[in-house]
Amino acid sequence: MDEELKRTVSVRDTGLDARRGIVRLHPEVMRALAISKGDPVRLGGVTTTAALVAESDPTTGVQYLVIDDVTRSNLGVRDGAEVTVSRLPAVAARRVTLAGPAGLQDIIKPHTLQMALLSKVVTAGDKIALVPQDVLPNVGPHDPNVKTSLYNQVGSEWRTALLDVVEVVGAESAVISADTVLGWQGGPIASPVPGPTAEPESLAPADPEVPPLSIEDLPGLRTQAKELEELLDLGFNHGEVLARLGTSVSLGVLISGPAGSGKSALVRTVAAQVEARVIQVWSPSLAALTNTAAAGRLRELAREARDGGPTVLLFVDVDALAPRDEPGPISIVFREVMQEILRDGVAVVATTNRPEAVDTSLRSPDLLALQLVVPLPDAAMRLEQLRVITKRIPLATDVVLDTIAGRTPGFVAADLGALAREAAVRAALRQTGSADEPLSDDDAQKVTMADFEAALDVVRPTSMAESTLEVAAVTLDDVGDMVEVKQVLTESVLWPLTYPDTFARLGVSPPRGVLLYGPPGCGKTFLVKAIAGTGKANVLSVKGAELLSKWVGDSEKAVRELFRRAREAAPTLVFLDEIDALAPTRGQGTDGGTADRVVASLLTELDGVEDLRNVVVIGATNRPDLIDPALLRPGRLERLVYVPPPDAEARAAILKASSKSVPLDPTVDLVALGEELEGFSAADCAALIRESALAAMRDSLEATTVTAENVATARQRVRASLDPDQVAWLEAYAEKRQA
Repeated sequence: MDEELKRTVSVRDTGLDARRGIVRLHPEVMRALAISKGDPVRLGGVTTTAALVAESDPTTGVQYLVIDDVTRSNLGVRDGAEVTVSRLPAVAARRVTLAGPAGLQDIIKPHTLQMALLSKVVTAGDKIALVPQDVLPNVGPHDPNVKTSLYNQVGSEWRTALLDVVEVVGAESAVISADTVLGWQGGPIASPVPGPTAEPESLAPADPEVPPLSIEDLPGLRTQAKELEELLDLGFNHGEVLARLGTSVSLGVLISGPAGSGKSALVRTVAAQVEARVIQVWSPSLAALTNTAAAGRLRELAREARDGGPTVLLFVDVDALAPRDEPGPISIVFREVMQEILRDGVAVVATTNRPEAVDTSLRSPDLLALQLVVPLPDAAMRLEQLRVITKRIPLATDVVLDTIAGRTPGFVAADLGALAREAAVRAALRQTGSADEPLSDDDAQKVTMADFEAALDVVRPTSMAESTLEVAAVTLDDVGDMVEVKQVLTESVLWPLTYPDTFARLGVSPPRGVLLYGPPGCGKTFLVKAIAGTGKANVLSVKGAELLSKWVGDSEKAVRELFRRAREAAPTLVFLDEIDALAPTRGQGTDGGTADRVVASLLTELDGVEDLRNVVVIGATNRPDLIDPALLRPGRLERLVYVPPPDAEARAAILKASSKSVPLDPTVDLVALGEELEGFSAADCAALIRESALAAMRDSLEATTVTAENVATARQRVRASLDPDQVAWLEAYAEKRQA
């Protein structure tokens, strides 16, 4: 075999071969490595992985290695990093074990899985996508129907699903061939494609000593678990008591909550407690079938559930199977099948993260009679969950779980689990990649706070991805001056979220909302970020115009959905930026009444029959006169807080806060500079610091400090943006409101 060659290249992303396990090299690099199109290559970054080679565009540049996002993640590098590439012998894998979400493992048949992954090269510990390798048509066999099969079994989500490569037998990195024995961890496997179908067998779990979950391992869900356990235990084990009392119990349950909050884990744990088996069905896979096929599959599931003792039939994401807006024939069959098996003593549990999208007829007393809600965890619940998740992880002495819980608003249990895994992976990379690590130091062999800090930079909450304000690492202490404004916001926003028991003890209702108004660029949005960072609350943020839609009813629906999510995530801070666009004075619009209906929806949510507990609303605007007056009455946005333009002292404080991480030369006098910046807003002051740093870079890319000359240069570029007439009008408005 030819001697292997190595070449270091740069990495950049591409969408050309997305998730197909392809790496594109310049033709000259391929000749230097003596490799051809379709050959496997070994890639080395922070970790080692492998991919199949294809030619890149010759104009791309000989120094570039073009890969997709999954391969880059497997390498553990960022865009522009240096990696190595070398030849890899083409070895067929004898056996490959995969792991994935429980929903996928229950749905995708091993044969379909194998056909989707044929000719891909895999490495243990990597992620792999279901997207078939069809860019290189001459490499390996290809089934043109595999994409259709995946769509029918999984739905459109099959393109984004990622699986974990648990084990590769045959070589460190090997190609999945038609002879590879491939299957799920702890589940069925596929026999080699050319041969006869083998009897299903199981792959042993990676860690058989891990005990099953108990109710104590479900922090934040114990109340729901207890209620579900009592219902299932009564229905499965105490039928004679019910018969003696001349009654029966319906074992239909609807569980709603954010994605990743542990709804399915709750059901499986409780079922284990009452010694019942669980048949889990991913509803989108049924909805993707034809009506006839879906109806047949439902009746097949019903027969399976009846034959085998106490059984829980779990439908995940039931809104896909029984939508509220457009129920189809399959919804009718679904309801009919549920009624039949519930009468036969089978428990039916449906989960959803969009309860408003579920057909309301499913909530009738003879179907899903019991409804349980899994809330978005608050800081205390996240702390409990972190303690459970990290029980088997060796933590260094500097890890403070309380701090991590406070820095993860919006995280659900799945997100916290991903955070812990990412921190553990970083700790493993640190320990294996640093030969100078002092082995005598006990913390060197554990996950440290620095590992969690690094993980927090890349792991984001999934349950609140839409309309979520990213909580910056700022608090009210980082806000320059504004002493009175900060005091009012502390009392009106932080106290209701932090001390609800005190308000209850004193017999008063906390303020429902606050309106921040002031000139543009004076820090209204920054104040909200600082409040969020101080209070560690869940934050939902929307621009006023984002909730408006030209379709009748959509805007009001968006408002209801926003406040529904806020109630579920309580304690929650709802931030409505540019609220004048969302709630203008009624009766003056030309939009067919859309704005009037949105205002009515807002008033109903803020001060309606359904109480808004542990939810505070903050609106921000620079045109308070355009907001409907009814929104500013007590019980709604009752506290109006004027955010004035900064004076000389405030400008100096803002300059100091903005330059906290900027190395300023001792010649820079921020106090004197603040006195000179008349008419500058807070945003202008921050822009001046940024421009000063850029001026230093223009003078020399080796600059270590920002000098007074750099600041003077920046003064020529950054101008005051405040309009004196607008400021005068807002000050008059504030005086009138205070009179």
